[in-house]
This record gives sequence, structure tokens and C-alpha cells, in this order.
Amino acid sequence: MAVCVLLRCASANLTHALPRLSPSNAVSPARLLARTCFKRNLTVAPRFCSALKYTDKHEWVRVEDGVGTVGISNFAQEALGDVVYCGLPEVGTKLSQSDEFGALESVKAASELYSPLTGEVTEVNHALSENPGLVNKSCYKDGWLIKMTISVPEELDALMDEAAYERYIRSIED
Repeated sequence: MAVCVLLRCASANLTHALPRLSPSNAVSPARLLARTCFKRNLTVAPRFCSALKYTDKHEWVRVEDGVGTVGISNFAQEALGDVVYCGLPEVGTKLSQSDEFGALESVKAASELYSPLTGEVTEVNHALSENPGLVNKSCYKDGWLIKMTISVPEELDALMDEAAYERYIRSIED
């Protein structure tokens, strides 16, 4: 709030100077105050998480420019425990929605991986062969599993958004 008061005082003195400083981008004192005084909504979740879609098998997919990046959810990696091995498909593998494409093994359990969409594998996260623990440390960023083309974009509509996935997790925990 003190910054707003300070800016009001400064803006009265800068009203005449602003057009001279940047004639093409003149900023009125009101716009300057609006930019600095209004509260902004902040989220604790990473920005890209809102674009994720989830399966009931706890895989997620983020689609950008027709390519889907696939990984497992935080819920899944916590349930697995420390991942010690990632078995992933070869580039060029064609997958249908719900096809098994690999496995994760941890000190507690092993879990199959299922394709959230129909498409072809275009890239595999080779960093996981050296460091499978990336799945635990950064399941939504560095711990992604595969990238794939999306052959049937309509399949995205059947996947859960973040809010629906959270409700799904609560329902299976009860």
C-alpha cells in the first residue's frame, strides 16, 4: 500500500515527463497505478499443470503443437516409492489408447504404463535410464516418460482435467 501512495505522489510529478521519455509508449498515471496496486492471483501449482489431462491409471499428458508429453502423476510416484528402473518403448512404436507401453519398477512395487492417447512415440526420456529417480523428483517436468504424436485428438476430451483427477484420487482413497 505504501508503494501505491508513493507512486501517486511520483505520478503527479511524472505526468508531464512520461510522454517525453517514451512518446510511443506513454503510460498514464492511472495505468501505472493499476499495474502496481491491484492484487494478482497467484497459484502454487506450476503453470503448465492446468493443461495436463489425466487417465484413471495415473498417467498424464500435456499436448503442445500436436505432440503429447506423457508421464505419471505425483499420486502414482508417491504410491510407487523410489523408482529404480524405467522400461520405455522404442521411438516409432505405434500405440493405441490404453495400450501398455512400458513399466516402472521401484523398491516397493512394479507398475505398467499405459498410453493415454493413440499415436506414435517420437521421443523417449533417455535421462531416466541413467537416473530413474527423476520420476520421483520431478514427475511433471524432468521425469516425463515419452513424447508422442496425437492421432485422435478427440480422445483428449475423455481424459480428466486436474480438478476431476483430484476428485478421482479422493474417491479411491476413501
